[in-house]
Amino acid sequence: MKKIIISVFAVIASVVSLKAQQSPVFIYSGKAIRGFDPVAYFTDGKPVPGKEELKYEWNNATWFFATQQHLDSFKVNPERFAPQYGGYCAYGLSEGHKAPTSPDAWTIAEGKLYLNYNTKVMATWRKDKEQRIETADKNWPALKNKE
Repeated sequence: MKKIIISVFAVIASVVSLKAQQSPVFIYSGKAIRGFDPVAYFTDGKPVPGKEELKYEWNNATWFFATQQHLDSFKVNPERFAPQYGGYCAYGLSEGHKAPTSPDAWTIAEGKLYLNYNTKVMATWRKDKEQRIETADKNWPALKNKE
């Protein structure tokens, strides 16, 4: 009986450990931002697909880059370039839930990258983005590790 109890606790500890290691980053097909380069939004002013050979593991996610320079910049300061809310939809977070995003629905506000579900949602989000950012910032800690 003691061995069974120890085994059950070992399984529970493993599950808890896996949950703790899950990424708070929106990942699609194993790629953060669907494989788009987070630095390009700042340097090129548009979404640019990353290259398979230029990738970097950070925050339990795989990030892809269009150039070595972008990869190097991200390595030095990933928080500067990574999208807010782990790349989940900023509008959705302001409404109290996580939602996936599209790389072409983006905004840089106050030096930070925000992604949205699609361009229609982005247009709605932009109408009162300051208030929505404030609300999403408050919601993110509670939603960050929820599935």
